[in-house]
Amino acid sequence: MIQEFKIMIEQLGGIERQIRVFLPAGYEETEETYPVLYMHDGQNLFRDEDASYGVSWGLADYLEESKTPLIIVGIDCNHEGFERLNEYGPWENPTVGPELLQIDGVFGGKGEAYLEFLLYTLKPFIDEKYRTKPEVTLMAGSSMGGLISTYAACRYPHIYSRIASLSSAFWFNQQEIESFIEESDLSAVEKFYMDIGTDEDTSKVDAGHYIRSSEKVYEKLKEKGIEVRFEVAEGGKHHESAWRERMPEIIDYLMK
Repeated sequence: MIQEFKIMIEQLGGIERQIRVFLPAGYEETEETYPVLYMHDGQNLFRDEDASYGVSWGLADYLEESKTPLIIVGIDCNHEGFERLNEYGPWENPTVGPELLQIDGVFGGKGEAYLEFLLYTLKPFIDEKYRTKPEVTLMAGSSMGGLISTYAACRYPHIYSRIASLSSAFWFNQQEIESFIEESDLSAVEKFYMDIGTDEDTSKVDAGHYIRSSEKVYEKLKEKGIEVRFEVAEGGKHHESAWRERMPEIIDYLMK
């Protein structure tokens, strides 16, 4: 069952955002409480007809069939211009505009405000409205969503203790995220999953760049002594269909 509503994001200037909540099978018939997985690009998670490019992660079908005891909260991305880059980018990037997008401007830098919305507005609302286990909170995202999920693990490890970062655009803030991992106390992080495909080639960044970028972050995470799993998906593309294929195993890993 998917419930949808809009919520105001005061941390980003008072804009509204669509939220999609998947409730597990049997939710209405029991008094059980559930862990919550927060995911970015919520429009792409559950149904193909809602997805930005016509293909979703297929999570509604998977969770209904598997009866996984998990609530997923999907936060739609900001579709206005390049606001997705701005909100999922923890630090500003002065070069991505002229070098990759062929437009002037500095992008990124709103990631902290976006996470403050999740932590101080959305999470309390979800924990009050639904039967959650507030102490068991997960986060997952792909591409720029993987970058902001990794930042969340470093910034709020006592909250987001289980993270999945798929096909991550670490290159957007490469040096900053590596340094942030180095200086962060990640001892509260229980599990960290990350992956990259061998065919992540996008129109702006090639597969080799994605792979090298993720390998560097993986090395930094390993040095922290936490449980981190890094997979290289042979033939994996930068696309919802690829993440759809990998997500069942990822959820299983995070939930154990």
